[in-house]
Amino acid sequence: MKRSFSRALRTLVLAAGLSLTLAGASYAERGPMAPLPSPSGVDIPPASVPANPNALANGTQAQSQPANPSIFTTANSDPYNYVSIPDKEASVLIQRSGQQWRVIRNGVITVYGGWLLAIAFLAIIATYTLKGPMKLHEPLSGVKIKRFSAFDRLIHWTMAFSFLALAITGLLILYGKYFVMPVMGGVAYGSFLNICKNIHNFTGPLFTLCIVIFFLLFAHKNVFGKGDMEWIMGFGGIFSGKHIPAGFFNFGEKFWFWFGMTFLGLVISGSGFVLDMIVPFMSIEYTRGTMQIANIIHSSAAILMTAMAMGHIYIGTIGSQGSIDGMKTGYVDATWAKEHHELWYNKVNK
Repeated sequence: MKRSFSRALRTLVLAAGLSLTLAGASYAERGPMAPLPSPSGVDIPPASVPANPNALANGTQAQSQPANPSIFTTANSDPYNYVSIPDKEASVLIQRSGQQWRVIRNGVITVYGGWLLAIAFLAIIATYTLKGPMKLHEPLSGVKIKRFSAFDRLIHWTMAFSFLALAITGLLILYGKYFVMPVMGGVAYGSFLNICKNIHNFTGPLFTLCIVIFFLLFAHKNVFGKGDMEWIMGFGGIFSGKHIPAGFFNFGEKFWFWFGMTFLGLVISGSGFVLDMIVPFMSIEYTRGTMQIANIIHSSAAILMTAMAMGHIYIGTIGSQGSIDGMKTGYVDATWAKEHHELWYNKVNK
């Protein structure tokens, strides 16, 4: 009898437990569930809590289920969302403008910039092959006239070699993956490119300093003046072969000074400072968007300056007889001074 009563009691307890379990599950399905804490562990600010609690619950559910496609409708956007950590860049999961920057950098700048550099180089080769260097019409006199001081030449050559270092490393950074990486391999090219990047970053401030000093030294000698309009109308005598009278600098040199060296040089320097995160005297948020804009400006101006510098280097070295003497020794021959800078020559010999 006792055994039968015990068995019956056990059956009633199990039935009651099963009934309570089913009732609890049914109530859980019907009852509203309080929203879970945010994944960051920080409560959502009151200003962002929606009036409808179900909307908050749904948002929490979307955060707890990354596979839900709805999360990417707001994540795939440029506006910054709320994050509780100092790095505000973490509030953007997918930056659409990053793809736009990639298209401009690897498409417009790389392709058209490459064509511009190739055309400038081929034009120099064609000019030297067809016409050869510009010769003086009279023999050298042997009389030397001082043109540049030792300090002038020091600043010029420091600026020139720093520019070459920046141009070579910059071109390797921009185009190296197309020509150098297939030869060196990915691992070796990565280490090599890291060296190029460091050379580029540390040489930039030196180049900027030289631009500022050179500007202060020669700005007053590059003011538009007598003989410049005649030089413009005659294209500097390139086609006629006639040397047009000019002052200390002709208009071609003045154009290179103001646009090539000063304007483009400072644009490259300023955007480079942003990329290096070393902009002085002002506060800048170095976000992805800021870096992408700075990179586009930096690359475009650098390619244009490099193309112009090719012509400057050619004319100042093998393209014109006696032109390099001024920056090499500080003195030029009187014959060269009279033919290329007659107005300055007459002023010196008064």
